[in-house]
Amino acid sequence: MAACSVIFRLLFLLVILSASAVRVLSAGLGINYGQIANNLPSPSRVSVMLQSLNVSRLKLYDADPNVLLAFSNSNVEFVIGLGNEYLQDMTDPIKAQNWVQQHLQPHITQTKITCITVGNEVFMSNDTQLWSNLLPAMKMVYNTLVNLGLDKQVIVTSAHSFNIIGNSYPPSSGTFRQDLAEYIQAILNFHSQINSPFLINAYPFFAYKDNPDHISLEYVLFQPNPGMIDPNTNLHYDNMLFAQVDAVYSAIKAMGHTDIEVMISETGWPSKGDPDEIGSTPENAALYHSNLLNRIQAKQGTPAKPSVPMNIYVFALFNENLKPGPTSERNYGLFYPDGTPVYSSGLQGYLPGIVYYSSASTINACSIFSLVILVMSYSIIA
Repeated sequence: MAACSVIFRLLFLLVILSASAVRVLSAGLGINYGQIANNLPSPSRVSVMLQSLNVSRLKLYDADPNVLLAFSNSNVEFVIGLGNEYLQDMTDPIKAQNWVQQHLQPHITQTKITCITVGNEVFMSNDTQLWSNLLPAMKMVYNTLVNLGLDKQVIVTSAHSFNIIGNSYPPSSGTFRQDLAEYIQAILNFHSQINSPFLINAYPFFAYKDNPDHISLEYVLFQPNPGMIDPNTNLHYDNMLFAQVDAVYSAIKAMGHTDIEVMISETGWPSKGDPDEIGSTPENAALYHSNLLNRIQAKQGTPAKPSVPMNIYVFALFNENLKPGPTSERNYGLFYPDGTPVYSSGLQGYLPGIVYYSSASTINACSIFSLVILVMSYSIIA
């Protein structure tokens, strides 16, 4: 019974942590659920974990049917992804309809799918044909949704790297890169027409890593710092992420639009990196995410859009051990694959299957207590 007592106390702690997480996550946090790994828990286990965290929004990079099925009849809203490799096919109305009917329609009655991202960081490639296919693919997917009567349920957009911005300082002078201007202008016109958000992947970490001698670590981590004043607007910025978002708003305005919402489809900080990836530590990652969560909880807008709460998807749920590139790419996760936090960020969830018992008698002694406390935790979360 000593083991049972310990488990009882652990589960009671889970209830307290879950209640705390509800307060933190109720204000519009989303999480990117990447799966470039060979050691991740099953989607059904992840579903339990995320519901214990009270996460209400998830973003996928595909339309994995196993994930969508695992979250059926839950309150989690999904952004599903249509990869760059599909863009050319999506310019064909028959192929676009087939994709929607195969990947969206079978799940939408039971899983809350609210958005499709057509392509991801397309302009990071040097493939100008891919650039040219992006908008036609977005339009074709949207027209397919209209034809199937799903356009009021599911919005269409695309996620872009922050490097599409040619100038970001000061934020009020933000502009898009000139070589992308014709493509971005047409995409913005489409966003305005269908009332969908413009998605940006923004990582202050990259700016700090590339220029640590001139960029304050406190400024990129939302820590107390003098900040900067935009000389054109006299607006004060105390963190880089909000300055980046306002630079995107300014770039959009320079192209004639003030009616398009900017949403952060990715942001995060790695807990580990190569020797030249300065700042990639668990301490900095913890500060970035916990301070960001505080801003989200406070429903804080940017200096240029103070009344518009930030709409943010954090990257990423788990460390992904098969991602190519520098070490940091495999260390953006909030959690290890076994469900334990990589660092303390104010998030604590329950991943079933990570508690192992030494004997069948222990299971029998503790099962009722475990079930009672688990039910209590779900009642708090609901």
